[in-house]
Amino acid sequence: MTPYALTYVLHLLAALIWVGGMFFAWMILRPAAVEILDAPARLRLWLNVFKRFFVWVWPAVLVLPVTGVGMLHLGFAGFDNAPRYVQIMIGLYLVMLALFLRIQLLQLPQLRRAVESEDWPAGGAVLGKIRRLVGSNLIVGLLLVSLAAARPTF
Repeated sequence: MTPYALTYVLHLLAALIWVGGMFFAWMILRPAAVEILDAPARLRLWLNVFKRFFVWVWPAVLVLPVTGVGMLHLGFAGFDNAPRYVQIMIGLYLVMLALFLRIQLLQLPQLRRAVESEDWPAGGAVLGKIRRLVGSNLIVGLLLVSLAAARPTF
C-alpha cells in the first residue's frame, strides 16, 4: 500500500466514524429512544451514548487534519496547489470541529450535571440544544462528504 493510499484509508475511516455515528444517532437511535423511553431513562441513555461515541470521535477529530494535510502534500504538493474543493473541505472541517467542541466542552457537562442531580427539565433542555448542534453538524458532515465524493473542478 502506498503512503497516499494508507493516508486516504485512515482519513476515510475517521470521516465514516464521525459522520456515520451522527447519522445513526440522529436518524435511528434518537427516534427509537423517544418512542420507547421516558425522559429520565432517555437522558441517562444519551449521557452513556455520548461517553462511548466520543471515545471514537476524538481520535477521528485528530486523525482527519493529520491525514488531510498528509494527502494535501502527497497529492497536491501543498496547500497552494490544492483545488478549491479541498480548501472548502478544510473550512467545513473547522465548522464541524467548532460544533463538536461546543457539545463536548459546554453542553455535555451541563447534561451530566442535570442527570446527576435528576433535574429532568434542565436535562431535556440541554439535550435539545445538543440535538440541534448534532443535526447541524450532520448536515455539514454530509455536505463535506458529498463535496469530497463529487470532486468538483472549481
